[in-house]
Order: sequence, then C-alpha cells, then structure tokens
Amino acid sequence: MPTAPLITIRDLTKEYQEGEQRHAVLRAVDLDIIPGTFNVLLGRSGTGKSTLLNLISGIDLPTTGSIQIDGTMLTELSEHHRTLFRRRHIGFVFQFFNLIPTLTVAENVMLPLELNGLHDPAGRKERLTELLARVDLEHRASSFPDRLSGGEQQRIALVRALSHRPQILLADEPTGNLDLDSAAAVLTLLRELPCETGTTVVMATHSHDAARASDRVLTITNGTIMECNKSDGGSS
Repeated sequence: MPTAPLITIRDLTKEYQEGEQRHAVLRAVDLDIIPGTFNVLLGRSGTGKSTLLNLISGIDLPTTGSIQIDGTMLTELSEHHRTLFRRRHIGFVFQFFNLIPTLTVAENVMLPLELNGLHDPAGRKERLTELLARVDLEHRASSFPDRLSGGEQQRIALVRALSHRPQILLADEPTGNLDLDSAAAVLTLLRELPCETGTTVVMATHSHDAARASDRVLTITNGTIMECNKSDGGSS
C-alpha cells in the first residue's frame, strides 16, 4: 500500500525584497516527503535549501502556498503555535551548531525536554546517557561548548535535536564545517535514524557522499525542485 506523505508542500513560493526588486528564492514548489525516509536537498549555497528548511520548520512563512505536516496545516498557524509545533515535532540541526555557550553539554542536550515541559529526572537522565553514548561523548557531559572540537559540537547539536524524539529532523549543512572523519560519523547517524527510530530526515547539503547515502535526492535550480538519480551522487 502507498504510504501517505508526512510533509505535503503545495505551490510554495518565497520572495524577498531587494531594494526595489522582488527576488524569488522558491517558485511554486510541490513536494511530498514520505515518513521514515532520509532525503537530501543537494546544491550550492544560495539556491534556497536553507530557506526551504526554515519554511518546513515554521521558522519562516512562505509568500504563497501551503505546508502540511501530519495533518496540521503549518502555514495557517500563528507564530506562537508554529513555535509550539516545532518544539514538539521537529528537531533542527544548524550548520554552525548554535549550542548555548553558558550551558554544559548535558544541559544543551536536555534543553528541548525542558522547553516541552518534560521534567521526569530519571527519564531525562536515561535519555541523556543514551544519546551521548550514541555519539561516543559520555565523557563530555559536564564540558562547555567552547571546550569541544567542531566535530564534537556538531554531534552534540545533532543529539540535542533528537532528545525529544521528533517526527522530523531538519539538518542544514551539518557536515559542511567538519573534517572527513567527523563528517562521516554525523552522516552515519543521520542515515541510521529512519531505520532505527522512524524519524524523517531532510538534510540540506552540497555533499555528494550524503546524496549517495540517502533514500532520495532533490536539487533546487532557479527556485524549483527536481528529483535526481542518487546513484551517481545527485546528477540528473
């Protein structure tokens, strides 16, 4: 039986004002994302990959069009209710980590649980231990972000985004600033998530290695999305 989409995007356009001109980053995009899949948005900087992730997360709103996630019309929610929806259902991994410098690794990872009002101490400790073990950073629980390498910070940013068990993980160039070994570790974790937890992953990247590891490759060209053959790293 066909699987119903988790994310349904219809006629999505995003424009920005540049002086006296309107610049369209995305143009009439239609896209369905199936649950439990690893999807890659492949392309150079400035093509609209990050814009699309911000729209799917509800951080930003489109100029026209709609985004529906698991039956909820995200684009019809108020900013407050989009924030609540994002906290409960979406994890976001930023390119430059966005860890809070005044919080320890443990506090950063547990922050989404705090924001969602999940205060069970035993459950939170168990979840923290599980997540840090998953990325081999149990020994860093009491460290502050400025004491971590770039690869360690990105792995912590990734498990922070997963701590509340989101339906959707959005990752914006999560391997772009990492060395080869760190990038490979992050990519492996992202690839395993759909199978292990059913999490739907949408990753924006210019990495052809990520494209080859994905279930589906999408490219954005002139504001429109095209599905590509992933077998050759994303070439049409």
